[in-house]
Amino acid sequence: MKIVMCASEVVPFAKTGGLADVASALPLALEELGHQVIIVMPGYKTAHSPKFKIQKLKEDISYSTIGANIKVYFIEKEEYFNRDGLYGDKSGDFKDNLERFSYYARRTLELLKEINFSPDIIHAHDWQVALIPVYLNALYKDDKFYKKTKTALTIHNIGYQGIFAKAQFPKLGLDWGLFNMEMLEFYDKINFLKGGMVFCDIINTVSPTYSKEIQTAEFGFGLEGVLNKRRDALFGILNGLDYSIWNPENDEFISRKYSASGIEDKYKNKEDLQKVCNLPRDRDIPLFGIVSRLAEQKGFDILAEDINTICRMKLQLVILGTGNLKYHILLEEIVKKHPKVVSLHLKFDDPLAHKIYAGSDIFLMPSRYEPCGLGQLISFRYGTIPLVFKTGGLADTVNADNGFVFSHYNKDDLLKTIKKAMAAYKDKTKWQALARQAMGYNFSWTEAAKKYLKLYEKAKAK
Repeated sequence: MKIVMCASEVVPFAKTGGLADVASALPLALEELGHQVIIVMPGYKTAHSPKFKIQKLKEDISYSTIGANIKVYFIEKEEYFNRDGLYGDKSGDFKDNLERFSYYARRTLELLKEINFSPDIIHAHDWQVALIPVYLNALYKDDKFYKKTKTALTIHNIGYQGIFAKAQFPKLGLDWGLFNMEMLEFYDKINFLKGGMVFCDIINTVSPTYSKEIQTAEFGFGLEGVLNKRRDALFGILNGLDYSIWNPENDEFISRKYSASGIEDKYKNKEDLQKVCNLPRDRDIPLFGIVSRLAEQKGFDILAEDINTICRMKLQLVILGTGNLKYHILLEEIVKKHPKVVSLHLKFDDPLAHKIYAGSDIFLMPSRYEPCGLGQLISFRYGTIPLVFKTGGLADTVNADNGFVFSHYNKDDLLKTIKKAMAAYKDKTKWQALARQAMGYNFSWTEAAKKYLKLYEKAKAK
């Protein structure tokens, strides 16, 4: 099958979140299964490092290679993509994001013709790419080159939709007839994601539970009506995990490599994490780890409500991430009050993230909603037991047999579940058995890629 992967960020060239990991790992898994894949992304400033061995194809197109032979094409346009941020800066979203990503979508479709790559599937990820199915329908409907091409749209987080003022519609190069409530119009504004959802052949989200949740008013962010209309074309596939990166048996960032059969060595990593984080070295105290964006969605609202109570319990807490300023300030104050309990790192630090997954006993992930979540999958691989709220991909992967789950989103339920996890940690024999079981799970991209191929076949059959 000939597949084009279109995403606004792809590891290792540009990343702000989990989308970049998916847009890299899925093509690699599809290639290993024998399919022909190319990737098309914007040619950001970050992608032009000498280490990536970028080559020029033509004046406004360059390329690199990942995997065995996956070409990654970069859509170049100096005024749109040669800047420090991907989507915005400290002042907020870039004012020209509509022009930037509509240009990327249209130029992608032109490029495929120029390189004579007639795809069976164009797989678009999130709102930045969602105009591709719209342009295919509106501008290329009678083009023989795209006669057999079908589109799949993956929604990684429906909270981000690409909403712009109606006055900008002429910049899209589309007929005004598409600006109506059944297509691109959304409360008198333009909605990129909605347009993609209406015109693509298949829609999927990054976990089965999340695909159901977004059909409700609580989680649909205003698009639940569109999704209910298209529910026969809506599916959920859990993201995979790249075990070449996340594997304690060969992780270069951790103090002591270990496996399920040598689970005792995990405690060497706990000691190392405590040392690095200036916490008392104590094997018996339960150490909770958080690697997260510091935002309300990630559970920091209910965590903040009772953080002082939590810090007075006999535990340790290591937090890595950046986000909402109010949580930065609150957590900095907490560290001042409880310096031997909380270690706070307000930054992106990949080596430290690996140390937290390896050295923590419990991985805390109380997200209010979580489309998929990679944190709990990584923590399983490192024998670190997840504590989560029952939502989205967390509900699909964590249960009472392999972790700790609370079902009511409030501080009391969170606190009760933390106490439950701490009590369970006291029985080291049972705890180590639980850790060994967790390390045996397989959430590989190979398995996820096979499910995507079935989804592509559904699209082709339409």
